[in-house]
Amino acid sequence: MIKRFLAAAAAAAALSVSAAGQVRTGDEGQLSASFETNTIYYVDDKGLAGSTPDDRFGSNNYLKIDYNYKKLSAGIQLEGYFPALYGYELGQQADPKKFFLGSKYISWDDENFSVLVGNVYEQFGNGLIFRSYEDRQLGLNNSLEGVRASYSFSRFVAVKGMYGRPRLYTDYAGSWVRGLDLSVSVADIFNWDNILLSVEGSYVNRYEALDKDVTMDFYSLGLDTPQLNMYSGRVNFGWKGLSVKGEYAAKSKDLPMPGSSRAVRGAAIFGEAIYSWKSFSVSGTFRMIENMGTMLTLYGSGTGNSLNYLPSLTRQYTYMLANLNPYQVNVAGETSGQVDVYYSLRNRNDRHRYWNFHANYSTAYTLNGSQSATGKVQLMWSDANVDIERQWNRKLKTILLYSRQQWSPSHGAQAETYVSNIFVGDVTYKFDRKKSLRAEVQYLLSSDYEGDWVAGLVEFSFAPMWSIFASDMYNLEGTRKNYYNAGFSFTKGRTRIQLSYGRNRAGYICSGGVCRYSPAYTGLNLAMTTSF
Repeated sequence: MIKRFLAAAAAAAALSVSAAGQVRTGDEGQLSASFETNTIYYVDDKGLAGSTPDDRFGSNNYLKIDYNYKKLSAGIQLEGYFPALYGYELGQQADPKKFFLGSKYISWDDENFSVLVGNVYEQFGNGLIFRSYEDRQLGLNNSLEGVRASYSFSRFVAVKGMYGRPRLYTDYAGSWVRGLDLSVSVADIFNWDNILLSVEGSYVNRYEALDKDVTMDFYSLGLDTPQLNMYSGRVNFGWKGLSVKGEYAAKSKDLPMPGSSRAVRGAAIFGEAIYSWKSFSVSGTFRMIENMGTMLTLYGSGTGNSLNYLPSLTRQYTYMLANLNPYQVNVAGETSGQVDVYYSLRNRNDRHRYWNFHANYSTAYTLNGSQSATGKVQLMWSDANVDIERQWNRKLKTILLYSRQQWSPSHGAQAETYVSNIFVGDVTYKFDRKKSLRAEVQYLLSSDYEGDWVAGLVEFSFAPMWSIFASDMYNLEGTRKNYYNAGFSFTKGRTRIQLSYGRNRAGYICSGGVCRYSPAYTGLNLAMTTSF
């Protein structure tokens, strides 16, 4: 297994060294490519019982190649899982592919017209009824294998349509998805120069036979047609420093998640307002969803089996303890919202001296009393946080953060909630233009769940190439376990290589408000990205 890990490391290094000579430009067009690998060798850890996978080696690899010539573009993405990293759902399928053509496309883009054949990545509105995208951190790729076309009638009207079968992990689902999106710029029609006003609408249809598996009786669950229809209407308004968006979406009878006992209709409301003036800005987002979870296929499961995009409306942290128990959306029904306020105070005479103030509040409640054993609407999440960033001079910068998080371990099924108070100090000191030291100290204070935690990180950077880091997270009262990590990174040109060793806690890993569960493990991790 060690030999396999070293072979992967050698291959990554060889590829990065040869990257600089691979770009081709000229009258024949331009060829570009990128490569990414995330490879882990898992080791036995007596402190994490049952955390070692059967195969000590995991490696997720992506090679993307694109060619552009005038209005024509084409590309492919090759993917290799040897096998998939521990905890990734795409490696837990009945017969997962190890190496395959993950996506491909050929497109033509004119001034007003475009058409693409291959794997389609698209989003309608805020994603309430449809979003196809790739997120390698989550192991998610739900692109449509099919066709997409769009046409713009001057600046006034834009229309696009698509049709295809959705990708599900390393294969394709048995369903077919088609959609149409229309946008009308009212402001351009009436020549309103200082105002942005547009109205938009979308329609998405999913077709899938209900009798492909004799063990599943969808008719008894209330599904009487293989057609799922979803609709969305939107308004976008902008004037000076004010921006307002609103969307309403609805869907016909469907099973909102795997294991649902009854087909139901769904609906969602989304609203967002942003105002900015000089160095001050404030934004607010509201969303109500009811049974809006939409699967690519009725015969699948997991994070990757999702046709739409319902991220959590919460602050996305990079600090370890602030992100210890992230919130996950309750697709059965929730009412949620988030408010952000920013203010920057700058020194007119010295750009190296400033204050940045940021306050954030997010909350989520069950939609109705039927979701809780108490028969009442229950709090599922709240986070009130504030951080202050101070750039003292050319060398010293500090960040102080406080977050009070209250969350429901039963996702609102019971009234009980846990409270965590999180304190973070972040200091960066630049010795000169190339050398800098950054340190974090974190403390989580709680009388619930696993009790108090403490964490720290030290990172020394030698710009622009080298960085060395070490971190530790320790549970003081519950498990009394250390979750340590140490390593280095090397960057040259468009290539970055990172090698680290550490112990990882079981929990949810989130990207863009969407989460997947990751089991605990200890291992040696090689991560590399390069483009050429």
